Amino acid sequence: MTDEHRALIVRDPQVCHGQATVRGTRILVASILDALANGMAEDDILAEYPTLRVEGIRAAAAYGAELARDEYPAVAST
Repeated sequence: MTDEHRALIVRDPQVCHGQATVRGTRILVASILDALANGMAEDDILAEYPTLRVEGIRAAAAYGAELARDEYPAVAST
């Protein structure tokens, strides 16, 4: 995750109960990740959230990737 991406993701207890959002919006990172996981294109996400910019989508994706790398244990094969 780049410094530019980090600067775009914030957690503020006064905004959306402290959930990660894109700076300057009330758009949850989780909502963006859900949209990407459901196959929405960046243009469709931007149409859904007019205050969002493409950099916010990419920062949310980078944030999710960083969490997947750093926060979760390895998945054991069965």
